[in-house]
Amino acid sequence: MKDLFGKAMLDYQTGNNPENLITETSISEADEMSVAYLFRNFKEMPAIEQKALNLCTGRVLDVGCGAGSHSLYLQNEKKMDVTAIDISANAIETCKLRGIKDARCLNVMAIEDEKFDTILLLMNGAGMCGRLNNLTAFLQKLKSLLNTGGKILLDSSDIIYMFDEDEDGGKWIPADTSYYGEVEFKVSYKGETEEPFNWMYIDYNTLQNAAYANGLKCRLIMEGSHYDYLASLTL
Repeated sequence: MKDLFGKAMLDYQTGNNPENLITETSISEADEMSVAYLFRNFKEMPAIEQKALNLCTGRVLDVGCGAGSHSLYLQNEKKMDVTAIDISANAIETCKLRGIKDARCLNVMAIEDEKFDTILLLMNGAGMCGRLNNLTAFLQKLKSLLNTGGKILLDSSDIIYMFDEDEDGGKWIPADTSYYGEVEFKVSYKGETEEPFNWMYIDYNTLQNAAYANGLKCRLIMEGSHYDYLASLTL
């Protein structure tokens, strides 16, 4: 991978003429995304993210940390023990330059022999498992990383609203789609385009069913203004 998301973050952090990212999915047209948004402070974050950060306790694992804005707030403002991980080397370099003490270029599936009290998966973090049929292995891994009494906090969206209605008032879902929340994601930056990758938006009921099937309790913490929500998963 070209790591264009990470490259944009590092350009912004180092003042290397950052430009907006262009994001596109298999069900939506190209859209510009400001890199500066990834560097937002607590007051600039959506209410769902603020709520999640306020619910963090103990040792925290920030999965898919990006530019590290969530980790930075927890480390500096709440004086918490935070481990920030991302598969983007450039994102982790950015986190280190911003002062995050424990930032690692690492896939969550590769973590061994560590336990956490809170696992954060913000900005649709559950989507990183890519496809619904990967969710069981993903949840089992997260479960194995939890201390007794620990919790997983994640946000996502129900994207059913993006599909057209048929004559009966139901939604028209393409026949080649096993789950309507599965998309292909494409990122472009400074004239370069990343190979498309799998991503997933998971509706709350599907998440809840998957959680129960994997020995986790699932609770709806908060609903946002646009089909988004925050959930807590516990042992």
